[in-house]
Amino acid sequence: MRLAKFLAHGGVASRRKAESIIAKGRVTVGGEVVTDPARDVGAGDDVRVDGKRVDEEVREVWAVNKPVGVVSTAREPGRRPAVVSLVDSKARLYPVGRLDVDSCGLLLLTNDGGLANRLTHPRYEVPKAYQVKLERPPSEADLERLARGVKLEDEPTAPAEVRRLGEREVEIVLREGRNRQVRRMAEAIGNRVLSLRRVRFGPIALGALPEGGARRLNADELTALRQTCRL
Repeated sequence: MRLAKFLAHGGVASRRKAESIIAKGRVTVGGEVVTDPARDVGAGDDVRVDGKRVDEEVREVWAVNKPVGVVSTAREPGRRPAVVSLVDSKARLYPVGRLDVDSCGLLLLTNDGGLANRLTHPRYEVPKAYQVKLERPPSEADLERLARGVKLEDEPTAPAEVRRLGEREVEIVLREGRNRQVRRMAEAIGNRVLSLRRVRFGPIALGALPEGGARRLNADELTALRQTCRL
């Protein structure tokens, strides 16, 4: 890992500020002053800032039940709350993918960039399940169109798993993640989403986690999550 990134993950400063700290000669690796932010370091290296040792940040993954109105960002400059404020952790967490501000449900937060990239990359086709309430009851033909894939402004959607939950409620499982995709899919069949809740991300289910609640994933869940994206 690059030295600047190592310092950022260790909670010293942002990556940009870490580069400035390195340039000032305040960082040593194995007792040697290093001024190159691109220097490769690992967990076994003795990295110090002003003589104080820096350890690589422990990797964490959290499940959050995001309420409507909460923004899927690490920090929000406006009045709306950011999702990281729901988690009691000192780690530098950020969302894995996004949920629209007007959507709710399961969102994963982590400080593991490699895992986050795998979970969101379309190559690994990690399934995400959504419970959707529509403005009007969809016909069987509508559900078949959603399952086959519908044409959006950019390109057709990939096949999805779709099942009816009620008169106007459906569950849609996607293996891709495009901007406001479920809402755009509903519009493509002449309908409109009234509410949207993500209930599963890979092997992780929302379950009984209360709205606004957060919990750290256990070792078994982390193993299952890594296996899902072949990490």
